[in-house]
Amino acid sequence: NLAEFKKELATLGWQEGANYVLEELYAAGQVNRLPALAEELAAKKPALIVAAATAATIAAPKAAPRIPIVQATGNSPVYTGLAASLARPGGMVTGLTNISSELSAKYLELLLAAAPKVKRVGMLADVKAPGYPINIKNTRAAIERFRIEARFAEASSAEELDRALLQLAKEGVQALVVLPSAFLNAERQRILQFALSQRWPSISSGGWGAAGALLSYSAETLVSFRRAAHYVDRILKGAKPADLPIEQPTTFELVV
Repeated sequence: NLAEFKKELATLGWQEGANYVLEELYAAGQVNRLPALAEELAAKKPALIVAAATAATIAAPKAAPRIPIVQATGNSPVYTGLAASLARPGGMVTGLTNISSELSAKYLELLLAAAPKVKRVGMLADVKAPGYPINIKNTRAAIERFRIEARFAEASSAEELDRALLQLAKEGVQALVVLPSAFLNAERQRILQFALSQRWPSISSGGWGAAGALLSYSAETLVSFRRAAHYVDRILKGAKPADLPIEQPTTFELVV
């Protein structure tokens, strides 16, 4: 993703080390580290900050309220209260949304299409994820629509994850839906290893299909990072984030 971002910046005339310097900081799925990382970035007084997830977009303006922030991927900044509207953000945050929470209901539809005999589905969620409330709302609507039985388990730490997966196994679920979360994404291999041991078909967001899930469905992340480069280009040339409309995805990727 970062390589695509840099490549697109190069096409716009920005060469790393020549006319810009990129500071890269990663939380590795540990959301509690983001405030400190944001403070570290803010202390360096950057021209702007690019955030690669919803939680990062939330942490950045708290540490750097006067620095423009470009969200490369994540939930709508309108939903998280960082923008007035998609068309006119009105603040310091703009960029792209991958509408991951809005897609959560689609996971169940796709999973049942691939495994129509499934009657009881496990839903694994992270209560600390910024998109948790809307994820749960959309997922419950899908459960009612498809009239299937669902079991919910929640995990926001490694210890909770072990208990959550064992809980779902004891409740006899036949498949697994993993709702979007930076923490759960970081624990992807562990979750999938358990799912495979239980012979659960599974689905989640981008990257999970390639990692071993039966399905993954998401906006095309590489496209988002390329588009983020254009926001950076415009802001560095004088545009205000308040005036740059937030883009929603137009292409989606289904991996089987």
